[in-house]
Amino acid sequence: MRTAPLMILAAALTLNAPLARAIPSTGLEDGSAPAAAAPAPQDSATYHEALALMKQGDELGTQPGAKAAYGSARAKLQSLTARSPQLAEAWNALGYTQRKLGAYDDALASYGRALELRPGYPEALEYRGEAFLRLNRLQDAKQAYLDLFATNRTIAATLLEAMKSWLGGQRGKSRVEASELTDFQEWVQERSRIATQTAALSRAGAAASWR
Repeated sequence: MRTAPLMILAAALTLNAPLARAIPSTGLEDGSAPAAAAPAPQDSATYHEALALMKQGDELGTQPGAKAAYGSARAKLQSLTARSPQLAEAWNALGYTQRKLGAYDDALASYGRALELRPGYPEALEYRGEAFLRLNRLQDAKQAYLDLFATNRTIAATLLEAMKSWLGGQRGKSRVEASELTDFQEWVQERSRIATQTAALSRAGAAASWR
């Protein structure tokens, strides 16, 4: 999930409408955890309640009530992570609500915990990249993208779009040095070209394999 329309949640999430990029469907959504024991019914219920509030916050955007929705979701997820600290999805969702409320350092800590529990967790990497942008930690954001590009190009593309959006919002008000901002813009443009080229090569290779 993000300030723009919701985009990436795994299709198996069992809520009334797809929540884009909230938490991947791995355990808490359907009660079939991928590794250890399935989550307790109370944990699953709390998780779904938090997702619904996050969806509400995303739909409200900048309208009144969005922060209250994210705040309520955060409280539920704090309770959930305290009760069941082994749930990477819950830490990832908690980081999301913290980021939406402007608590970027707290969000980074939550994403870090999610990644400790599930190394390479794509959604947590992408969300953390967006938090790095908000903190003007451009080198860290670049590395987050490169890590994703190597493993999940679909979600890497989402972070790249977030970078472009962030750059668009920097005109006339950036607290980043002009030279650093220019370098970052050029880097984003270069990565966009590389992503386009590699996607074209992949399509060409796939087409050739059918001949």
